Amino acid sequence: MQPARIKLYWPQKSSDGKRPVGVGFLGLSDHWGSYMCSFINKFVAGLLLFIFSFAAAHAQDYTKPKVRAITGFVRIERAQYAQQITDTLTVLHAAQREFEHRGYGVEGVRIVTQPLGELVAGQSDADALAFLKTLDELSAKEHFALNIGPAMLRDSDDPHTMQLLARALSINPNTNASAIIAGDDGIHWKVIQETAALVHYVSIHSPHSQGTFNFTATAMLKPYAPFYPGGYHTGPGKQFSIAFQGANVVQEVFALTHGDFDRSVSELTRQLTVHCKVAESIGTQIAASTGWAYMGVDPTPAPLGDVSIGAAIETYTGAKFGSSGTMTAALVITTAVKAVPVKQIGYSGLMVPVMEDQLLARRWAEGTFNTDSLLAYSAVCGTGLDTVPYPGDASEGQLARILGDVASLAWKWHKPLSARLQPVAGLKAGDQTPFSDPYLFNTTLHALP
Repeated sequence: MQPARIKLYWPQKSSDGKRPVGVGFLGLSDHWGSYMCSFINKFVAGLLLFIFSFAAAHAQDYTKPKVRAITGFVRIERAQYAQQITDTLTVLHAAQREFEHRGYGVEGVRIVTQPLGELVAGQSDADALAFLKTLDELSAKEHFALNIGPAMLRDSDDPHTMQLLARALSINPNTNASAIIAGDDGIHWKVIQETAALVHYVSIHSPHSQGTFNFTATAMLKPYAPFYPGGYHTGPGKQFSIAFQGANVVQEVFALTHGDFDRSVSELTRQLTVHCKVAESIGTQIAASTGWAYMGVDPTPAPLGDVSIGAAIETYTGAKFGSSGTMTAALVITTAVKAVPVKQIGYSGLMVPVMEDQLLARRWAEGTFNTDSLLAYSAVCGTGLDTVPYPGDASEGQLARILGDVASLAWKWHKPLSARLQPVAGLKAGDQTPFSDPYLFNTTLHALP
């Protein structure tokens, strides 16, 4: 009798397109060969089932991210704005309930109007400010975040609208807005100058210089982004988009992949896809039932408080944020985000908000990174300069140069970036910021280079 030999073979594909592995034996009688094949195949099948079950159980150990924003876009008419807001909230809350039904917490809902110049067209400054105050108070009463869009979208827009916005942001604590400092038509140098003037004015005239938190300058950002303050639209309204607060997902993935670049990208893409597919499913469902248009999801893993993107990056590098390897971690995150196979909208990159992230605020105080660091990481793909504090003696000229750098970087690489700069009136390098907003973590001011 010949000695038994094991032979692996791959049967032809089954009807479902899969090609299972089989095991055969040469040199045994049909009876014993059949018996051994059956035993081995059952063993292999059981082993594979165990592996897949373990992987599934392991995947379920990840913490679900919170939904950061369900953002609706509407074109307000002054004669019926209250009803339009009510109708918009009906749609957004329907999406919120569906997320909560599937086990996701929701940070809040948001409403973006048409750009400010169109919103207040034909009104005197006094009437416009009164109307904006009414909208601000309504947002607080109805528990939604209000955004009145860009005050300038291009250099040819009336700069008076920016001056009106500066006054509105100084007295309306619930209102968000923006300006567009670069687009497909190039860098908007006049908008940059007006933006620097607005930031300087609001830092002086708002309580604790805090009004700047609700304003950002965007560059190369397309409409319908769900994140604030940069989200805007110029269309007819009745659209919505979704964003997650997913920094915890990044940290949990990095804790398992131990600095392995390829594995980190693969696993992070997979985990972000799980949640973005849920958003896409809900978005499609709500669109079908309401007639509103679902514009997409921004997979950017936003941080907030102790849900820290800084901590996630430190988990990858094993060193403080700003150390060598931080840029590589930024590339991992961006590569994974871009690979998520859903309809994407907004920044779709890496968000590094200095004062919204508790650990980043601490690292900024320690001086482990600075404005130039953030711009360097943004070249790989970040969202630019977000909630960056500066001393109160920062001049309009200095602020304009910083804004120009952000616009130049965004336009050069045709990528969306933003600049939310927060100088603090009356304070100098070495002082602590005095912000009282629950979403801001105070830190140390550093001199501008």
